Amino acid sequence: MEKADKHIYPVFNKILKRSDKEILLNQKGKVIWLSGLSGSGKTTIAKGLEKALHQRGFICQVLDGDNIRSGINNNLGFSLEDRLENIRRISEVSKLFINCGIITINSFISPTDKIRALAKDIIGAENFIGVFINAPVSVCEQRDVKGLYKKARAGEIKNFTGVDTVFEPMENAEVEVRTNKMSAADAVEKIMHYVLPYISMQDNKE
Repeated sequence: MEKADKHIYPVFNKILKRSDKEILLNQKGKVIWLSGLSGSGKTTIAKGLEKALHQRGFICQVLDGDNIRSGINNNLGFSLEDRLENIRRISEVSKLFINCGIITINSFISPTDKIRALAKDIIGAENFIGVFINAPVSVCEQRDVKGLYKKARAGEIKNFTGVDTVFEPMENAEVEVRTNKMSAADAVEKIMHYVLPYISMQDNKE
């Protein structure tokens, strides 16, 4: 069988560079990757972080698990293979945003080191800021805002992280927030304090 890439001719070297767009926007494109259990507070924090950065003049795009699965990834399930493909697509989309100088705030369970490593590899370690939204499964289940844990316990949802599939703590996160011990507002402030030097053109660590 003839390889499909035989007839693919990328033009990456012929289009405007990422740096041109970052200068125009006066910001550095980065991916802020929020990983945590369902109910840990990822979406709430992602929304708060987007608003806080927007108020400071930064252009952001939130990529949230439910939004992505209702659109570009609506053909994927929750097997390990589908979870990997879900993250692969998200990571490729994230690259498109950061190549335009846009800060992406990604809110996904991304439960294993393998899955998170895939994302980091595609996006690039220099573009990736890992944030562990840490809350015990018992606390997340007590919140159960969407009623998902209850359905998983009843067998209505299969392969549910924290019930019948494992969540591996994000040991190498750049930022960790314990949402059972701090408010969402405080979590947003902690994350923003860390990321500002990496996304600001005036005070960049690179």
